[in-house]
Amino acid sequence: MSESSLCLPERDLRYVIETVLPERRDIDHLLELLRDDDAFIDAMLADPRLFERVMAEEAIGLRFTPTFFFHVLLCQAHKDLQQAHYTVELRDRQQIPIFDAHAVVDLLDERPMRQYLAEMLASFTRIHGFTYPVRVRRGVWRKQRFSDLDIDSLIRLCQGVQEQLRFGLFKRIADVCLFIAGIFPEYAQPGSSMAWSSRGQRDLEDYEQEGRHFYELAAQHEGASVMALREVLRTLSQRFELAEKPLTFLSEHYLLTRRHSLFGAPA
Repeated sequence: MSESSLCLPERDLRYVIETVLPERRDIDHLLELLRDDDAFIDAMLADPRLFERVMAEEAIGLRFTPTFFFHVLLCQAHKDLQQAHYTVELRDRQQIPIFDAHAVVDLLDERPMRQYLAEMLASFTRIHGFTYPVRVRRGVWRKQRFSDLDIDSLIRLCQGVQEQLRFGLFKRIADVCLFIAGIFPEYAQPGSSMAWSSRGQRDLEDYEQEGRHFYELAAQHEGASVMALREVLRTLSQRFELAEKPLTFLSEHYLLTRRHSLFGAPA
C-alpha cells in the first residue's frame, strides 16, 4: 500500500508542537518543517504526552479537528496492540479471544489505512440528514429524506442516482457497516434493541457481508482512482473483519464512556 501525506491542518500541527515541544518558540518555523515531513509527524502523533492530553480534553473539535483526535488514538492503539497477543471478538454476546493482534498491527502500519480510518471515524461525530428527489414513476418525482447512518435508505438512493454519484454512497454504506461492527458491536448482536436501519435489525454477519460488498463496489468505481482510495478500499473489502479490530480496541479501551456523547445520534 503506497504512502500518503497526512495533510493535517495548521491548528492540529500547532497543538502537536505545543504538547510535544513546549519549550520551542519558533513555532512558525516548525510548522514549515512538519508540513514536509510526514515521518516526523508520525513520530509526534505517537508521543504518549499527546495521547494523554487529547484524552483529557472535555470536547473534541475545539482545540483540534476530530480527524486529528482519531489519528492520535489509532497511533496509540498501534503501539498498545504491539504488546498484545490477541484481540477479542463479540459473537453471540460471547467474548472470544482471537490470536491476530500482529495482523492488526500490520494493517495499522500503513499510513493510508490509518488516515482513512481516522477520517471515517470523524465523519460519524456528526450524522447528517438530507432530502433527495426520487423518481416514483415516469414524470413523477418525490422528495425523500435520507440519513447517512441508515444503510437501507442509502442503498435505495444508490438505485436512483447517476453512476458518478454512486461512489460516495457505496463508500458510506460500507463505512456505516464498519463503524457499527467496530465501535458498537453490541448493537449488532441477537436481541439488541438498537437498529440503525429502516429495514430492522441486522446481526454482525450481515454488517460484515454488506460492508465487504460495498467496499468492493466502491473500489471498482472510477471515483476510487480519482480519490486515490482504490487500494485502501479493496483492502477493507478483503480484510473487513480485521479492520473491525482496531476500532473495537479504541471503543473498549479509550472511548467506552464517551461513545454516545462523541458520536452523533442516528437521525
